[in-house]
Amino acid sequence: MSQADLRFDATIGVDIKGEIWSCIEIPNSLDFFGTRKSVRVDAEIDGIRLENVGAMVTGSGGHMISLSAKVRKQLGKEIGDIVRVAVAPR
Repeated sequence: MSQADLRFDATIGVDIKGEIWSCIEIPNSLDFFGTRKSVRVDAEIDGIRLENVGAMVTGSGGHMISLSAKVRKQLGKEIGDIVRVAVAPR
Protein backbone atom coordinates (compact mmCIF):
# COMPACT_ATOMS: atom_id res chain seq x y z
CA MET A 1 0.00 0.00 0.00
CA SER A 2 1.10 3.59 -0.48
CA GLN A 3 1.02 6.90 1.36
CA ALA A 4 -2.35 7.63 -0.32
CA ASP A 5 -4.16 4.77 1.37
CA LEU A 6 -6.78 4.87 4.09
CA ARG A 7 -6.14 2.71 7.16
CA PHE A 8 -8.71 1.73 9.77
CA ASP A 9 -10.08 -1.07 11.94
CA ALA A 10 -13.48 -2.47 10.97
CA THR A 11 -15.94 -5.04 12.18
CA ILE A 12 -16.97 -7.60 9.58
CA GLY A 13 -20.69 -7.21 9.00
CA VAL A 14 -22.75 -4.45 7.41
CA ASP A 15 -26.52 -4.16 7.96
CA ILE A 16 -28.23 -3.94 4.58
CA LYS A 17 -32.01 -3.67 4.85
CA GLY A 18 -32.11 -5.79 7.99
CA GLU A 19 -29.65 -8.45 6.83
CA ILE A 20 -26.01 -8.64 7.92
CA TRP A 21 -23.69 -8.97 4.92
CA SER A 22 -20.09 -10.19 5.25
CA CYS A 23 -18.64 -6.84 4.26
CA ILE A 24 -16.52 -4.16 5.86
CA GLU A 25 -17.61 -0.54 5.71
CA ILE A 26 -15.04 2.07 4.71
CA PRO A 27 -15.24 5.11 7.02
CA ASN A 28 -15.30 8.58 5.43
CA SER A 29 -15.32 6.91 2.01
CA LEU A 30 -17.24 9.70 0.28
CA ASP A 31 -14.52 12.20 1.19
CA PHE A 32 -11.74 9.72 0.42
CA PHE A 33 -13.02 8.58 -3.00
CA GLY A 34 -14.88 11.78 -3.92
CA THR A 35 -17.87 9.91 -5.35
CA ARG A 36 -21.07 8.15 -4.34
CA LYS A 37 -20.54 5.55 -7.08
CA SER A 38 -18.82 2.18 -6.80
CA VAL A 39 -15.05 2.32 -7.22
CA ARG A 40 -12.24 -0.19 -7.78
CA VAL A 41 -9.69 -0.46 -4.98
CA ASP A 42 -6.71 -2.41 -3.77
CA ALA A 43 -7.17 -3.53 -0.18
CA GLU A 44 -5.17 -5.27 2.49
CA ILE A 45 -7.11 -6.91 5.30
CA ASP A 46 -5.10 -8.37 8.18
CA GLY A 47 -2.23 -8.90 5.74
CA ILE A 48 -4.34 -10.54 3.00
CA ARG A 49 -4.03 -8.53 -0.21
CA LEU A 50 -7.12 -8.07 -2.41
CA GLU A 51 -6.35 -6.41 -5.73
CA ASN A 52 -8.79 -4.58 -7.98
CA VAL A 53 -11.90 -5.32 -5.92
CA GLY A 54 -15.12 -3.34 -5.98
CA ALA A 55 -16.01 -0.97 -3.18
CA MET A 56 -19.80 -1.02 -3.48
CA VAL A 57 -22.09 1.77 -2.31
CA THR A 58 -23.92 1.12 0.95
CA GLY A 59 -27.08 3.06 0.21
CA SER A 60 -26.24 5.67 2.82
CA GLY A 61 -23.52 7.31 0.71
CA GLY A 62 -20.64 5.19 1.97
CA HIS A 63 -18.73 2.27 0.49
CA MET A 64 -18.12 -1.33 1.55
CA ILE A 65 -15.96 -4.25 0.48
CA SER A 66 -17.44 -7.74 0.41
CA LEU A 67 -15.46 -10.55 2.03
CA SER A 68 -16.10 -13.94 0.45
CA ALA A 69 -16.16 -17.15 2.47
CA LYS A 70 -12.74 -17.97 0.96
CA VAL A 71 -11.23 -14.68 2.18
CA ARG A 72 -12.83 -15.04 5.63
CA LYS A 73 -11.36 -18.55 5.88
CA GLN A 74 -7.89 -17.21 4.97
CA LEU A 75 -8.32 -14.54 7.64
CA GLY A 76 -9.70 -16.97 10.19
CA LYS A 77 -12.48 -14.44 10.84
CA GLU A 78 -16.27 -14.30 10.64
CA ILE A 79 -19.04 -11.72 10.96
CA GLY A 80 -18.54 -9.73 14.15
CA ASP A 81 -14.73 -10.04 14.16
CA ILE A 82 -12.49 -6.98 13.86
CA VAL A 83 -9.91 -6.64 11.08
CA ARG A 84 -7.19 -4.11 10.26
CA VAL A 85 -7.78 -2.61 6.79
CA ALA A 86 -5.90 -0.46 4.27
CA VAL A 87 -7.54 0.63 1.02
CA ALA A 88 -6.26 2.63 -1.94
CA PRO A 89 -8.11 3.67 -5.09
CA ARG A 90 -6.94 2.08 -8.36
